Amino acid sequence: MLNNVLIHNEHGFSDGYTSILKIGDESNETGMNFACLKLCKNEQYSFSSSLEKVCLLMTGKVMFQCNDQFYSVERLGYFEYDPIAWHGSAHHSINIIALSDCELLIIEAENNQHFDAMLWDQNNLLESDHRGKNLLDDASYRIVRTMFDKRNRPESNLVVGEIITFQGRWSSYPPHYHSQPEVYHYRFSEPQGFALAENGETALKIKQYDTYSIVKKQEHAHCVAPGYALYTLWFIRHLPGDPYQLPTFRQEHEWTRYKSANSRIWK
Repeated sequence: MLNNVLIHNEHGFSDGYTSILKIGDESNETGMNFACLKLCKNEQYSFSSSLEKVCLLMTGKVMFQCNDQFYSVERLGYFEYDPIAWHGSAHHSINIIALSDCELLIIEAENNQHFDAMLWDQNNLLESDHRGKNLLDDASYRIVRTMFDKRNRPESNLVVGEIITFQGRWSSYPPHYHSQPEVYHYRFSEPQGFALAENGETALKIKQYDTYSIVKKQEHAHCVAPGYALYTLWFIRHLPGDPYQLPTFRQEHEWTRYKSANSRIWK
């Protein structure tokens, strides 16, 4: 079900390929494709498109095959383990062989540049940042895993990363915005978990498997209910002549980013 910027998939995703966002759909303002792919052991899935593509392994063991390159990888969970993703340009075709039951998330965006396909994992991850630690009583402490952006993948039109938000805490805080479209996809440590997401001056209730589209410089942050850890896949599309670099924080809340805030908060 689509509710403006929030897509609900309360029962999760069926086996095979499930489209979540599709370029060209009137309701999709992000300019990106987003889909879930679930395969049973020994199944294969191949695709070729005129788009830049990222295949992020969520759980399971797979073989990524691209031309004469073969990558056998396994991820036991997305909370505990760093991301593993195959990344190719528009001219690449990819064959995914399921070595066990597996789930992947697929991101695509327009990009005419050709670049070498590669695998992202813990060995070449751009950063795994313990953001907000020792600040404001750890109220917005979270782990931000950025796979790539313009610093280490300048040819790409995407920025892709993950956030692990600890129970009862805020993430993507303080409120911020940017001109480039972004998508958040959510999973919880328990299926009944929930969170609240800022959408400008309104709030959205986030549940398991929800997808949130952020466009038009909309301010966004989110907080998760006590007892439930939150996984967030986030990805941003660079705009022509306006690549994503840093967000703009709402000025009245920016003081909360600095250690001096620890002496200002009321206790």
